[in-house]
Amino acid sequence: MTEGKEAVYVVQPVFGSEAEVLHDETVSLIESAGAVYSGTIFQRIREVNPSTFIGEGKLEELKERLSGLEVTVLFNGELSPSQTQNLSAALDGRKVIDRTTLILDIFALRATTAEGKLQVELAQLKYLYPRLRGKGSALSRLGGGIGTRGPGETRLETDRRHIRRRIDALEEKLRETEARCTLQVARRRKNRVKTVALVGYTNTGKSTLLNAMTGADVFVKDALFATLDPTARAFEIDGVPFLMVDTVGFLRELPHGLIEAFKSTLEAAKYCDLALIVCDASSDFEMQQKTTLDTLEGLGCTAPHLLVMNKCDLGTSRLPRDCVCISAKTGYGLDELKRRIFEALKENFVRAELFIPYLNMAEYGALRPLLTERAVQFEEDGETVDAIIPAVYAHKLKPFIKK
Repeated sequence: MTEGKEAVYVVQPVFGSEAEVLHDETVSLIESAGAVYSGTIFQRIREVNPSTFIGEGKLEELKERLSGLEVTVLFNGELSPSQTQNLSAALDGRKVIDRTTLILDIFALRATTAEGKLQVELAQLKYLYPRLRGKGSALSRLGGGIGTRGPGETRLETDRRHIRRRIDALEEKLRETEARCTLQVARRRKNRVKTVALVGYTNTGKSTLLNAMTGADVFVKDALFATLDPTARAFEIDGVPFLMVDTVGFLRELPHGLIEAFKSTLEAAKYCDLALIVCDASSDFEMQQKTTLDTLEGLGCTAPHLLVMNKCDLGTSRLPRDCVCISAKTGYGLDELKRRIFEALKENFVRAELFIPYLNMAEYGALRPLLTERAVQFEEDGETVDAIIPAVYAHKLKPFIKK
């Protein structure tokens, strides 16, 4: 065990063929939480034990394996309050956590904005509330480690009524935040700014792509959930302004309660004009795409989407025909991605050649803020302008449209 780091031993239930992939992902989650992976016991589940989830024989084997080790036991699934308590008691009072607790802990580490911290605390309290009597002796005392960040252990020392009041207060604050987000969306629509949302599996390179497309300096790290809080940056294609929004990464079997808690963070994805589904071309991109589409459907997102395969420089297998192949790190394919974004949103714009007589320059001057001038040619009796016009304003410029 690395000195000063919490050691985590994984109990991996096996229901089907995806257990190994889930297990590898969980090892990455453990490292993202700042802990150390110390081993795994696999258990094929034919029938769930309502008391301890796994059978008595496997529980006894686990107890023997952990003898003399100072480890936290991570059950790679979701446990009920009573199962958590019973497992902890059967394992000599060791701390027992489940997948949701681990993910919430990473969220607590990653949240930086006031809104993000509110969402994390609310999600943690809602998860802890029914488990106040089911944490086992290892979590009844103050201490550090996974599951104790954010509200953590101090909340376990308070009564249920106090926690219920805190949950109500947080929900009220987030309702106010959601109202502000709705106003922001309405303002963007009024200003006709088209929003492109980066969505996808965690750690597929969305923040790197945002930086490459917009020249931003968003935090980038090779870790799951490195970006939790939404980030919006402006960029242009052919002089036309767009807004690109980075969102929290999705994860296979991300608990529904966490999606609910982060709905306001994901509003950008729900109300975008175009969603870029970013997948890692060197990994299991089919699973990543399915997870993302399922999550977007759960959010009620109806915007068109474009499939973007990132990390194509790392080597790829056969990719979907309609995808855009890029490398956000090297810049490969970004020009093609911009072209495809504009193509996907082209019905919102009119490409036109305008002719403005010098006598009508004052009239045109009032309309100029509505369009993007790509090129201007001065002639004897007026100006010829190559312009891109938002479709909703095309009728106002009709007198000047040459072709």
